[in-house]
Amino acid sequence: MNLPWHLYLMAFLYIIAGINHFRNPGMYIRIIPPAFKNPKLINTLSGAAEIILGILLTIPFTSIFAAWGLIALLIAIFPANLFMYQNKKASFGLPKWILFVRLPLQILLIFWAYQYTFNFNH
Repeated sequence: MNLPWHLYLMAFLYIIAGINHFRNPGMYIRIIPPAFKNPKLINTLSGAAEIILGILLTIPFTSIFAAWGLIALLIAIFPANLFMYQNKKASFGLPKWILFVRLPLQILLIFWAYQYTFNFNH
């Protein structure tokens, strides 16, 4: 089964984002809400998950499972996006409207991943 090119694009974006968790951990640690303990571990796990799930997207046998994993990850990291919107220090000085637009963007990313949760013949 050949996978569609846009699935490879999604995989690439998640792999790059995951690598960035290790290149610039402070950026991600800063947006983890204080209610979550051990933000360094959370950053490491979420970065590793993005890399692994991105790679698994490119393997036909695992792409469906990887898409479900990304949906779960996107839901799990939503509190960080909400914290970014609510907390001035976590917002990196971005305008409130940009931070607000990021919130429903998560829904679009979930929908994009959902497109790969079923068998397709391409």
